[in-house]
Amino acid sequence: MDTAVDRNGESGGRFDVVVIGGAAAGLSGALALARARRSVLVVDAGEPRNAPAAHIHNYLGREGAAPADLYSAGRDEVRSYGGTVRTGRVTSVTRGADGGFLAQLADGERVHARRVLAASGVADILPDLPGIEERWGTAVLHCPYCHGWEVRDKAIGILATDIAAAMHQALLWRQWSADVVLFLHTAGTPDAAQAEQLAARGIRTVTGEVTAVEGTAGAGIRLAGGELVNRDALVVFSRLQARAGYLAGLGIVPADQYMGEVVFGTAVPVDFTGATPVPGVYAAGNLAAPSAQVMAAAAAGLMAGAAINGDLAAEETALAVEAARARPGSAA
Repeated sequence: MDTAVDRNGESGGRFDVVVIGGAAAGLSGALALARARRSVLVVDAGEPRNAPAAHIHNYLGREGAAPADLYSAGRDEVRSYGGTVRTGRVTSVTRGADGGFLAQLADGERVHARRVLAASGVADILPDLPGIEERWGTAVLHCPYCHGWEVRDKAIGILATDIAAAMHQALLWRQWSADVVLFLHTAGTPDAAQAEQLAARGIRTVTGEVTAVEGTAGAGIRLAGGELVNRDALVVFSRLQARAGYLAGLGIVPADQYMGEVVFGTAVPVDFTGATPVPGVYAAGNLAAPSAQVMAAAAAGLMAGAAINGDLAAEETALAVEAARARPGSAA
């Protein structure tokens, strides 16, 4: 584990920016800031959302890369420009007496920073059924753009916990396979228009509550009546919960995110640069855009890093002007 050391060698130390989260958004923002000659500390809890996945997809130039390899390369790049990356967990961020911020770490260390880039992502809240969690990212999936190609033409099941969300998933995943089965589970019955759409696309529905996902390969769907329906993959609706508890002391509260009328997760509100309603605090990646894929998260981190550097530069210019005016003989 790296030790956070500032330019004066002080443990804990003072930095221009503390980045909370060491996946695509956090490392991308840290890289931009380090290249802008800012002192940067990345605090990484080592829990990227895509850790269960074997590969990253739709990342131009890095298609098929392992998530761990991408993040390892990113850490090396940040360090190569003088940034610091350490393992740890930030438990709270508060406003310091000097107008900056204090980040409290779980190990007792406290870090001072002029700005904060929050990039701690989201947690997937999965349906509470035996067998789902251990298959997450392999045989239990959520995103066709992340996993559709890998299960193309295979037997796919859709677990319905909300009928509107399940319809969206079923009709979308039909693009990758002609063998899609919608398990109605606890979602109720499709209305006439929905049933017509499913029939037109050849999507079969199965009634009855699902009690477990079983089997040594794929996803065997066990129904309450005892029947086992074998599928190669099961698609579920995961609720994306922002990992933002450490920002509560600043008054930053995640807001519900909607797909139509369905709440699919929470996110920290930001503007197009990643700035939150609290001056000096920025957020990027899934923390601010829960459904963003890795490439989009990295781009958002870059945008936020550039915005933070511009913010700091404006502050430094204002201070320099004030100091110049205060010098003896100043014409101001």
